[in-house]
Amino acid sequence: MSLAALRPDDWNFSLLLHVMGAMVFVALLAAVAVVLVASVRGDRAAALRLAFRTLLYGAVPAYLVMRGSAEWVASKEDVPEDVTWINIGYMVTDIGLLVLIAVTVLAGLAARRARGGGEAGGLVGPATVLTLLLIVAYAVALWAMATKPA
Repeated sequence: MSLAALRPDDWNFSLLLHVMGAMVFVALLAAVAVVLVASVRGDRAAALRLAFRTLLYGAVPAYLVMRGSAEWVASKEDVPEDVTWINIGYMVTDIGLLVLIAVTVLAGLAARRARGGGEAGGLVGPATVLTLLLIVAYAVALWAMATKPA
């Protein structure tokens, strides 16, 4: 019998918030990746400003909802600390927060340089790569949460 098969109804809201926050977070990361790639062409300053604002006003709050509600669910469940799928989730989100901060700073600096007429190309590449790595890492966390490996 799976751990998730028997879950009291009072856990549903915190679990819904966790899943919703994770889905919104990854969707916003995908949108940022598309905008960063598209910033190579067209109005670079506007695209970089959109990427920065999406990260700052969308992805960071979605991360906080995801992580906070994950702690809320974990506090309600009586799960042992050595469960692999939970450890994978914690590792990805803890390291992911540092990468998210780095991407947000890089996008903000690139937007500021592009607005001032400077060259922001040296910052867009690393921001794009880090965003794509975050998406892959969260895909691994999704796999771990869905399959619950031993």
